[in-house]
Amino acid sequence: MLSLSNRQQFIIGLLLVALMAFTRGHHFSTINHLPSATLAVFFLAGLYVSSKWLLPILFAEAALLDYAAITFGGVSSFCVSPAYVMLLPAYGALWFAGQWYAKQYQFSWSTLLPLSLSVVFATTVSQVLSGGGFYFFSGRYTEPTFAEYGERFVTYFPSALSNIVFYLALAIAFHIIAVLANRAVSVHQEN
Repeated sequence: MLSLSNRQQFIIGLLLVALMAFTRGHHFSTINHLPSATLAVFFLAGLYVSSKWLLPILFAEAALLDYAAITFGGVSSFCVSPAYVMLLPAYGALWFAGQWYAKQYQFSWSTLLPLSLSVVFATTVSQVLSGGGFYFFSGRYTEPTFAEYGERFVTYFPSALSNIVFYLALAIAFHIIAVLANRAVSVHQEN
């Protein structure tokens, strides 16, 4: 099980808020812009921050960043529709998966299976809720069908999964470094 001090959780929460702020808004990655870390941010918030205080802050931040991108950044408002509300359960699924995985966590190779399963499952649920919600409830598609949505899901899901995997790989690297550094300090203090 993962346990961090309140101070560590607060610092991680601030870092996740900053990561979302720096990567959300362009909606497509280019050589000059990283892909959105939003999915990974919600998962990592659930994993590292045990208190629920961060979840509504991240929801509000995502909405404010979208508003700023549309109002001041020239990003199209095409995705803003009645279906926008589906982002709440979509991001919530990632956060809950992070919380679930935090209870399974151990610093060993065996933890990679539940981590991988929780990330793939939560990303799938998130994409069904956000993409499916937009496709069926936005009013942008006059005659939506499950067959066409399935094609869209197959088209867009790999990108969503690769984005979250990219950021989780970075988080795993930082996590390993932090754990090993903490162990080295503990050993040094004992001697």
